Amino acid sequence: MIVYPAIDLRRGRAVRLEQGDFTRETVYDDDPVAVARTFEAAGASWIHVVDLDAARTGEPSNLAQIEAIATAVTCRLQVGGGVRSLAAAGALLGAGAARVVVGTAAVEHPELVDELGALHPGQIAVGLDARGREVAVRGWVEGGGSDLLEVANRFEHAGICALVVTEIGRDGMLVGPDLNQLDTVLAGTQLPVIASGGVGSLADLAALVTLEVGGRALAGVIVGKALYERRFSVAEALAAVEGSAAGG
Repeated sequence: MIVYPAIDLRRGRAVRLEQGDFTRETVYDDDPVAVARTFEAAGASWIHVVDLDAARTGEPSNLAQIEAIATAVTCRLQVGGGVRSLAAAGALLGAGAARVVVGTAAVEHPELVDELGALHPGQIAVGLDARGREVAVRGWVEGGGSDLLEVANRFEHAGICALVVTEIGRDGMLVGPDLNQLDTVLAGTQLPVIASGGVGSLADLAALVTLEVGGRALAGVIVGKALYERRFSVAEALAAVEGSAAGG
């Protein structure tokens, strides 16, 4: 299971939100590039980056910061936020992203994901941000009215490389991941699943490593606030994941 330390960008700074609420923002660093370098130095092979401004507006507000991060580190970048067109995805890939996550557009215009999967095989993931089973859109501001598994199944053969599944109610709350939600998605699709939301301890990571349904395990986990709040370090997270996998 790959650990993806996260950098959420808003107005060029590294921030974290609670439950996707833009009024509950904590600014952790004015220099996202420095944060990325710290993650790389600790052993991260991937970094998950989200343009929060673009997630709300659809405009690529932090493209320069994303390109700066990609230039500064050798880690591969998984980048999302506001990807609602072929051009937007292409701009992120051109800026150095190894993988682009499509969220709102995947729900509202699934044909875009089909096109992107054909144009950029192995470089497109679908982000499913849900409250329970209802998928949310536009930076989590609106409910999409779509069922989590129905949306996931729509992309089973679309050429995407992963599903990034976030439980909004737990995101940024450090209360532990929603194992039942992840269990349901693992059972309901054959696509690789990356978990996001709620990780607050090394024990949470251990629980995710050992989660298995029908021989399928999680492909990755995104960790954000727990790192910034110093609940554990990237190096400790990597060691915990490796140790739990070996023990299992």
